[in-house]
Amino acid sequence: MLAASAYLGLFLSAFFAATLLPLQSEAVLVALLLGGAHATWALLTVATAGNVLGSWVNWLLGRSLEHYRQRRWFPVSDTRLQQAQSWYARYGRWSLLLSWMPVIGDPLTLVAGVMREPLWRFLLIVTLAKAMRYAVLAAITLTWI
Repeated sequence: MLAASAYLGLFLSAFFAATLLPLQSEAVLVALLLGGAHATWALLTVATAGNVLGSWVNWLLGRSLEHYRQRRWFPVSDTRLQQAQSWYARYGRWSLLLSWMPVIGDPLTLVAGVMREPLWRFLLIVTLAKAMRYAVLAAITLTWI
């Protein structure tokens, strides 16, 4: 039961950290790695899956964002949205390799949805970026033990 709770906690922290909420999943992953009670590959898989699914939510929001652009309550100005779109158009889909980075990663996945990045390509690039981030974090953590 405790193992399932640990995996669920990691999944949820990774999921919500990938949305526009200001949360961190790395601390949860490091704590579980240092605890040594769970397989590293399983922790990396759960963290990556949660984080990618959270980014997918951002992509979905981005897909529907344009529909509400002219509404008074819309949270982003036309200028800021156009700046983000031109940045994405300039640097393209490979900028999604930065989706793991704090501050810019989450909005980048949202803009990918606005720019109609195909889902299969989005998931492939974002999964690669986020899995590599967690793998590097795990490698650093486990070499310090």
